[in-house]
Amino acid sequence: MIRVLLPVHLRTLARVEGEVKLPLEGPVTVRSVLDALEAAYPVLQGAIRDHTNGRRRPYVRFFACESDLSHEPMDAPLPEAVALGTEPLLVVGAMAGG
Repeated sequence: MIRVLLPVHLRTLARVEGEVKLPLEGPVTVRSVLDALEAAYPVLQGAIRDHTNGRRRPYVRFFACESDLSHEPMDAPLPEAVALGTEPLLVVGAMAGG
């Protein structure tokens, strides 16, 4: 079971509380986790990654095991702790402004 922690606005959109737990077969990558997340919660399609090219939206970041994974390839394996479900993948809305 993969654990995903979404920011409040995406939890509200998906109508979930706390962490989302997803069954996942095969390689555990950002892409496979987002595919499973969007399959389970279709309302999130386009909210985390672009509809047309599948890339991460500019103000969205991915973290796991105290590491920023935002600029890693989408098909790079996630840390073992995420794959085992002991640590969540965090989807974080970046802050901007001045």
